[in-house]
Order: sequence, then C-alpha cells, then structure tokens
Amino acid sequence: MGLFGRSRDEAPAEDSGGDEVEASEHSALTQETGAASPESNAQALRVNGPWDANEDYPDVPRVDLGGLLIPQSDKVRIQVQADPSSGAVSQLTILSEGSAVQIQPYAAPKKDGMWDEIRGQIVSSINSSGGLVEQQEGSYGTEVRAQVATAEGKPQPARFCGIDGPRWFVRLVFLGKAARDDSAAGVLDDIVRGTVVVRGDEAMPMGNSIPLRVPPTDDVQAEQGPTPAPASSERPTITLPPRGPEITETR
Repeated sequence: MGLFGRSRDEAPAEDSGGDEVEASEHSALTQETGAASPESNAQALRVNGPWDANEDYPDVPRVDLGGLLIPQSDKVRIQVQADPSSGAVSQLTILSEGSAVQIQPYAAPKKDGMWDEIRGQIVSSINSSGGLVEQQEGSYGTEVRAQVATAEGKPQPARFCGIDGPRWFVRLVFLGKAARDDSAAGVLDDIVRGTVVVRGDEAMPMGNSIPLRVPPTDDVQAEQGPTPAPASSERPTITLPPRGPEITETR
C-alpha cells in the first residue's frame, strides 16, 4: 500500500535515481549560507535511533517483522493485522499501559526527507474533516497533534510523528495517554528508538510501504487467548519465548 494518492497519468517515482546537478547546487548553497541540510537534520534526530540495517546499531534481542526489527520487551505487546494467506502485515501497533503507537515504514528518495510534505497532507486532511490540529516541536522534530475520529465516530487524541532515514521514512501515530502526555510514551519511545529499518537494496516507488510480515512460526509459539481491543478474543495470540513481547495476530 502506498503513502501517496496518484493520478492515473502520473508515473510512480522511484528512489533509484537522482539529480546530481541539483544535489551539488544544494550542497553549495548549504556551504555558502551555513544552513544545515535536510540530511544532517534528519541524522541529528536519529542519533539515538531508529536505526538503518546498514548502521552500527545496539545488539539487543529483536522481533523480526521483515522490514522492521522491533526490540523485545516484557513491557509491551505487539499487535499486527495480517493477511491470512500471505502473512503480510498491514498494520503494526505497539501497546503499553493505556498507550499505543502505530509504526509504518515507507520507501523514500535518497535525498531530502518526506515528513515535511506528509505532515502538510495530514494537517490538510484533518482540517478539511473539521478536526482540531496543531503543530509543535517534540523529540522527533515537528509533530502534529490532533483530535481524530475512531471507527465508532468518537473523537480521540492522536500524535503524528515522522522520522526520515536513508531511503526510508517511518510514520508514527501515538494514541491513548501517549498522544496527550509525552511522559506516558517513555516505554513506546524506547521501542521506536531501538527499532531497525530493513529497507533492502531493491528499487521501490517512493511512498510504497516497506513489506512487513508475521514472525516465522519456528520463532514464536501460537496459543489461544484474549487480545487487546479492537481484536476479537477468538483470534490467536502469538508469544515469543520468555521475556519476549506478546504479539496479537489479527487476520
């Protein structure tokens, strides 16, 4: 699933190319003005993670979801919505003590970040639907805080954040207590910062989701049990070995 809507006549842009002349002019302008480049700003915000698979990241136990490696923690539950035939994950949510964060990685261009553009789309969409929205600075840079409607039409707070990495972009949506109170997001922030993005080397259209998958069955133990809302209690809960997170697999 892509991040952007496109017209039928528009060819999908891929991240495999780049305008070297434009890049060199941008670099020269940066040197003349002393302004920080988008790449350096993005790197500064990622100094403590999340990490790219090609970077030297901390070696801790992680859950392998394909495009993302999520740190294991007994303080969180990992809930995924997946296709029953392919195992492809359409939504990934980390839950902890009345808070949650949805994490979705996307392919991005080699140069410049995507968050500025996507943030504008989010603000415009919420404004057009009559929602409340404001932008403010946070630990992930400029964030969007808003009131959005649930599936039942009830308003709930949400905090949208974006992280630009090398040829990838990660969108975060904090819900529950963590949407209103930054201090309530401590455990979830630790998970986000410890996450590793596995982009791969293949060319992908900009804005396409980086594929996620349910962990291999030989790495997890499936058992029946109750799941966090909104998942049905009849759906299986997958748990890792001791000290691993609980993974709710919603199909």
